[in-house]
Amino acid sequence: MRAEAQNLVTDIEKSLELLRQRMNVETAAYRLEEFNARVEDPDLWNDPAAAQKLMRERQMLVDAMDTVKAIETDMNDNVELIELGEMEEDDEVIAEAEAALAALRDKAAKKELEALLNGETDSNDAFLEIKSGAGGTEACDWASMLARMYVRWAESRGFSVELQEEQAGTEAGIKSATYQIKGHNAYGWLKSESGTHRLVRISPFGKGTRETSFAAVGAYPVIDDNIEIEVNPADIRIDTYRSSGAGGQHVNTTDSAVRITHHPTGIVVTSSEKSQHQNRDIAMKALKSRLYQMELDLRSAEVNALHEAKGDAGWGAQIRSYVMQPYQMVKDLRTNYETADTKGVLDGDLDEFMAATLAMNVAGKSRADAQNDE
Repeated sequence: MRAEAQNLVTDIEKSLELLRQRMNVETAAYRLEEFNARVEDPDLWNDPAAAQKLMRERQMLVDAMDTVKAIETDMNDNVELIELGEMEEDDEVIAEAEAALAALRDKAAKKELEALLNGETDSNDAFLEIKSGAGGTEACDWASMLARMYVRWAESRGFSVELQEEQAGTEAGIKSATYQIKGHNAYGWLKSESGTHRLVRISPFGKGTRETSFAAVGAYPVIDDNIEIEVNPADIRIDTYRSSGAGGQHVNTTDSAVRITHHPTGIVVTSSEKSQHQNRDIAMKALKSRLYQMELDLRSAEVNALHEAKGDAGWGAQIRSYVMQPYQMVKDLRTNYETADTKGVLDGDLDEFMAATLAMNVAGKSRADAQNDE
């Protein structure tokens, strides 16, 4: 087998090894038997929350086992095709099999990264908050561009997107917006986006000058009902008000909007659905999500200023720069991953940025560290 094909096989095998480690392949079959036995218990659904959690865990194990088996089978089939092509000196068969191995390598690498999403809440849905920072009207417009970018990213993955709250900018764009992103591993992917995002461009508002704008992004896990987060009623203030937004099919303008302020932390969450009862439920869930995220940060000694609602988005805090003038470049300042395809990124092509951050630091491990785990 040619060196190029052998290198592809080596890369796939490395990804497979990590996937096996993450699902603990030695005990996987035994754990699946246990899950199946518990699923057959007629009393299982007496506790719906516990039953749903069990079913999710079982499905995750089944998916992991099926993924490894499928990659192994595809790899072996294409290796056999290459060996057959070499025996028969059929270059076309060899080329097709090598192309299939290259595609399989990319698929395996993607599954490898997804396997690193092993945090407590990585598989959960996410709340995504976007707030304009330094830059006035320019920053409000930039915040709306980021909102569009993340909505397109989420929809491209098949996630559902619900706008929970939006506050329009004075002249253009938005001051803030909160979305609930629903989909498997939504939080695991989006958590890498928390931080300040910086835009450099020629002003579209008639100035003709190059402007720098900032916006803050915060991602928080939607907490499962079986995770208890206690909120002292004396620590919160609940206000109702007439919501205001930029308009459109996603934005309500009723008197039922709800704002909850948590005095000990300064966290403020809002929801502006049509039902005031629904708004209270959504806002309280969002508050608990924020409080839970802060607790996770404290446990890992990684206090995120955004999660604590301290400070403004501006110079010195950015995680990523989007430059549209005098050249085209989007660069992540944590991983140094960059691309000149600014339009593609703003249209939601974020997977490579997220993957680079995930590979660098998921559960405190780099991709190389994870591959070298015993």
